[in-house]
Amino acid sequence: MSGHHLALAVITFVAALVNGALGYGFSSITVPLALLLLPNRTLNPALVLLEIPLNASVLWANRAAIPQVWRRVLPILIGLLPGILAGTFVVLRVSPPWLKLGTLAALLPLTLLQAGGVRRPIRSERRAGFLFGGGLGTLYAVTTISGPPLALALNNQGVSKDAFRAALGLVRLVASLLTASAYLFAGLFVRDSVALIPWMLPSVAIGVPVGAIVIRQLQPETFRRICMSFDAWVVSFGISTLLRELRLVDSMAAYLVVVVTVLIDGYLLARFFSGLSESVSPIEHRGVR
Repeated sequence: MSGHHLALAVITFVAALVNGALGYGFSSITVPLALLLLPNRTLNPALVLLEIPLNASVLWANRAAIPQVWRRVLPILIGLLPGILAGTFVVLRVSPPWLKLGTLAALLPLTLLQAGGVRRPIRSERRAGFLFGGGLGTLYAVTTISGPPLALALNNQGVSKDAFRAALGLVRLVASLLTASAYLFAGLFVRDSVALIPWMLPSVAIGVPVGAIVIRQLQPETFRRICMSFDAWVVSFGISTLLRELRLVDSMAAYLVVVVTVLIDGYLLARFFSGLSESVSPIEHRGVR
């Protein structure tokens, strides 16, 4: 048992716990941490194979809501294919360190937007869906991450909780199946990648049901904000480390990315918890009366 394998098992357990609680978050937690240990070309194929049953289970659990959402997400599904093909080409052509940096740089604003609870409803939903699907497909093929931007888009459109989870499961299942096919055609399923699965599979099998139980004891929105905040800190640390590794910034100034991220996220968390306390206070006062 290598230290990297043990660390990966722990990381995927925590990520699976988050996924079981929220319906997404497995890759967005796993990738920033695991990229400190492994290159994208080794990590991505293993994660995609794991995500196929993971996303299928989310979709199955929320299958009753599929008729409500499939028409709305159809433009996204159509847009996924060209994006996934483009993303697979990037994985094949870009050097591992630069690919890591690009992955983390794309993740940081997404996690901060999630932590900030941004809502911007889109009126031309169908037209925007094709473009969004293309971008989402590229992001997923390069990073195996689609949950944060997809959750952001669905929250913007005000879908119900069950419809939200069904839409997440449907889009992510199609994305993982298409990406697995593209990776297979590109020859990315090598022995080093497949060898990671036995270390991650037990963590996923245990973490997902535990997460589903844990979320019953917590406020989902509070849990989600804390997870996204942690994710932002990890991503910013990864960016700073890579800036030094690639010698783009040779001094400790590279860690200004971490400092700025923590300050922004601290403000967002303070605003969120302040809003929670204000919303609870009137109820408490009515109870006293």
